[in-house]
Amino acid sequence: MRVARAALFVTLLAACATPLPTVTPSTTEIAFPDPGRPFDATAILAAMRDSRRPGGVPSELQTDAIAGAVAGAIWTVDGEPWTTMAIGGSCGPEECTLDVTGSRPNDAGEDAWTFSVTPATDAVIVIGAQLGSVPAAVASRADAMARESVGAGLEGLVLGSASWLPPPDDGRLVLAYRAGDEEGSCRREVTVDTRSGGVSVTESLDC
Repeated sequence: MRVARAALFVTLLAACATPLPTVTPSTTEIAFPDPGRPFDATAILAAMRDSRRPGGVPSELQTDAIAGAVAGAIWTVDGEPWTTMAIGGSCGPEECTLDVTGSRPNDAGEDAWTFSVTPATDAVIVIGAQLGSVPAAVASRADAMARESVGAGLEGLVLGSASWLPPPDDGRLVLAYRAGDEEGSCRREVTVDTRSGGVSVTESLDC
């Protein structure tokens, strides 16, 4: 039974996955900012204490050591602080989870960092980063760059989201395209390297 189910799962994946379209070099140029870490322990600690998230931030996380470690782990796309920040967390018997989100008015989305924290040792580990605070102008140029390179492979698809990668992968943008919101509609993911001008289709489903 397990073998049959595994075979069925592989068959379904094969049916969803589609060949990646041909990519040609792009001549579009993008001025991508230099990422940086603009926060310090004081700023993070103040945001923790002012949290308006339900439940706020547990008191055991509100220490200089933990706030400093969190500040040292957060990058922004251009090294400037967000204009809006929200922090929330929860704790179990030994470990806690801390969520930090931030955005700015002219960005295409928001950044969301998730940390695992061990209060007893002040250990802070990044366990998730969804970085969507791409300047709208940069996202638009990256979209043009992707469409120039991928061509017909993106016809009829709209740009759903753009995300940036922190160092050591800075300068790269991941663009998610879709044909619609219905289940089974075409999805394509394109990575744009703004430093080298390289474009690659990294995922293609139901296309």
